[in-house]
Amino acid sequence: MKKFVIERILPGAGNLSPEELQAISQLSCDVVQQIGKPYYWIQSYVTDDKIYCVHIAESEEVIREHARLGNFPINTVSEVKSIIDPLTSNLLK
Repeated sequence: MKKFVIERILPGAGNLSPEELQAISQLSCDVVQQIGKPYYWIQSYVTDDKIYCVHIAESEEVIREHARLGNFPINTVSEVKSIIDPLTSNLLK
């Protein structure tokens, strides 16, 4: 399984109501169940005009299938190669 960051351009995303965000979330969960392959939606970050999603799947093709089935915009898909954080600076000490 691989981890992916997905960029979805969605003008006005930051103005979506809690009900609209809940509907999007429910649709995404429903689509995950439909795919029939290992797939995990981890988290999404909503900004003014974009949503950045973190998903785990077998391949980019499965990520794109999720987007197609849910009619979600998908602008870029990037496989995560490494994760760093402030603790990474301590590894060589």
